[in-house]
Amino acid sequence: MNNISTLTTEKRNINSKNIDSMQTDEILQMINREDMTVAKSVQKVLPEIESTVSAVCNSLKQGGKLFYVGAGTSGRIGILDAVECPPTFSTPPDLIQAVMAGGINAIEKAVEGAEDDEQLAIIDLEEREVTDLDVVVGIAASGRTPYVMGALKYAKSIGATTVSLSSNKNSDISKIADINIEVITGPEVLTGSTRMKAATAHKLILNMITTTSMIKIGKVYENLMVDVKVSNHKLKERAKNIISTITGVHYKVAEEILEKTNYEVKPAIVMIKTGVTLQAAKEYIKQANGFVRKAIQFALNEGKNNIPL
Repeated sequence: MNNISTLTTEKRNINSKNIDSMQTDEILQMINREDMTVAKSVQKVLPEIESTVSAVCNSLKQGGKLFYVGAGTSGRIGILDAVECPPTFSTPPDLIQAVMAGGINAIEKAVEGAEDDEQLAIIDLEEREVTDLDVVVGIAASGRTPYVMGALKYAKSIGATTVSLSSNKNSDISKIADINIEVITGPEVLTGSTRMKAATAHKLILNMITTTSMIKIGKVYENLMVDVKVSNHKLKERAKNIISTITGVHYKVAEEILEKTNYEVKPAIVMIKTGVTLQAAKEYIKQANGFVRKAIQFALNEGKNNIPL
């Protein structure tokens, strides 16, 4: 491993050298200016993100899973993205998982030595039963965290697709992974505090990976979350609003149809759009591999055979 001082993420930001003597408004403006550069940094690695999305989609279609692996801030970002997928896209809880050095206790408090233990990463992935069908994304701003390196080495050894996500050029984890995303966000406002720009870039990229993958496997119709898992009052109201927006029916009608479908939005849309029964709607969705737009087309093309509501 290189000396940490040589890493871009550890260099001093010349724009913020006097930040300790600035007024509050000047500090905020400084941070804001630096944050504005993050999206442009992400833009430069879109081809690598696209390759990652392709790998994830191929994996999910074959019965594989997506794993995020990280320590500290990187691990927590992975958790944030993974835990939002079940309520947003009705995915099984184990389809997209976050594996963090030190386990669940490390979410709130650092677990000493966990991030430096390559063997611990292997144990953690073995417990998750990672296979060659899966995609493992190793996240480390420095690109040199031993826990992440251990995870990527193990994942690659069993045939899983590996992706590295770092904020330094030619990072150590890039040398291991099949796909390398090196999003260079530059020196931080506070030297070495990668919870700032680097972590923000990584969060944006994870958002892109899961959101785009879910769209590509049929979890979205137009720009609406039609596979939303209705688990509380807010999501129940969102489901009704989605139905009303897409089909133009009255809110009360949307509620009645959703009650018939047990608040599954996809079949409700197909039923209203085409006039088929719940059973038929589910069959068309199955034939369309989950894509609502295709399911509607299938139903309309076979309109003469449809059974009215």
